[in-house]
Amino acid sequence: MSDTITRSPIMLYTEQTPNPESLKFVTNRMLFRGTADFREQELALEWSPLAAALFELPYVKGVYICNNFVTVTKEFNYEWADIMLKIKEFIKEYINNGGTVVNAGFEEAMADIEAERRASYVYSDDEAEIVTKIKDLIDTYVKPAVESDGGNIEFKAYDQGKVVVVMQGSCSGCPSSTVTLKAGIEGMLKRMIPEITEVVAEMG
Repeated sequence: MSDTITRSPIMLYTEQTPNPESLKFVTNRMLFRGTADFREQELALEWSPLAAALFELPYVKGVYICNNFVTVTKEFNYEWADIMLKIKEFIKEYINNGGTVVNAGFEEAMADIEAERRASYVYSDDEAEIVTKIKDLIDTYVKPAVESDGGNIEFKAYDQGKVVVVMQGSCSGCPSSTVTLKAGIEGMLKRMIPEITEVVAEMG
């Protein structure tokens, strides 16, 4: 009996995102369970051979990997019409050749950094309860919608009614993300949690 397993061919298509500088490259393979956001080459060189390889291309400014897609943010002075097919072929060939997408241990390393950051925020019992509610609402209602647009949102901090979130992937630097944030996310959180006065974003 042959040891070779016939794998389905890699399919790859692109999806627009609300950010004109970002494009979502969707595959029929699970690339990475979780979210991996690379906004600079240094982090990519350490943790993601795929992102590091993409950063070698002069027109790639950011790489965000989640589940079965890669969101690529381009440099402003390039047009998608000129580079989209090159990136598509590059990703397809990389996956075909069995290249490593994200190194093992990435999530743990990021979780450690996150834990250190969180330790610097001390919440009272009342605030801790509000923070739990905020995280649940973001995870349940906001993340799935943002992910379908090739991005991600993470809760960062809560302080006297002000919620700070981090925008990643296509959401980072997206012109419409401010509108989404203020009209959609802030509106919903204020309705569900009266203590909230505003939501502000840091670009991831």
